[in-house]
Amino acid sequence: MEKILLNEKILAKNDLIAEELRSFYKKNGIFVLNILSSPGSGKTTLLEKILPQMKEIYNILVLIGDLQTTNDAERVSKTGVKAVQINTGQACHLAAKNIYNILKDIGDSSKINLLIVENVGNLVCPASFDLGEDMKLLVISTPEGDDKPAKYPTAVDASDCLIINKVDLLPYVNFNVQNCINYAKGVNKNLTIFTTSCYTGEGLIDVIKFLKNNVDKKNHDNSGY
Repeated sequence: MEKILLNEKILAKNDLIAEELRSFYKKNGIFVLNILSSPGSGKTTLLEKILPQMKEIYNILVLIGDLQTTNDAERVSKTGVKAVQINTGQACHLAAKNIYNILKDIGDSSKINLLIVENVGNLVCPASFDLGEDMKLLVISTPEGDDKPAKYPTAVDASDCLIINKVDLLPYVNFNVQNCINYAKGVNKNLTIFTTSCYTGEGLIDVIKFLKNNVDKKNHDNSGY
């Protein structure tokens, strides 16, 4: 019982900070994308592929959560987009306070119109921690098995978009795309779903268009028109 109460207190405190962040994002016209996945699903590679086009349209900041190393931030920085590594040590997720602490130390944060958070590779804790984001995007990859959405329903239910990545490996793995979609839709019927390959480029243009439409919609809504 005490453990449950402690978890409730932690989430309640996180939610208060998330609300502050949400107000800040709205005031400054910042669209926030929170990317969730298991380790190795290809979320950093996905960013490497889509950021070169998106940086021509938006002023982007990427925050990358990981237990250790700055490897992913270094990779993303090579696209020409500013990336900040957040090392969590033993924590398996990013919390709203992590985002708040970074933004308060970045003087030009109000000039950003697209903030992308690459969360720690984990499909459990990150699904429960609100970062004030506009959208959660879940990435799974074909080597993980097509029943992944059934095994991690909380992450699926919390997400707005699902990307089934590494479809170039379909001939070599036991993965049925339609089964995966059915599992996912059984949990969250409102999911927008894409299939992608960062190796062949399949589906990446559709993802970019989808993200652009959502960022532009928020900017339009905030303009008052």
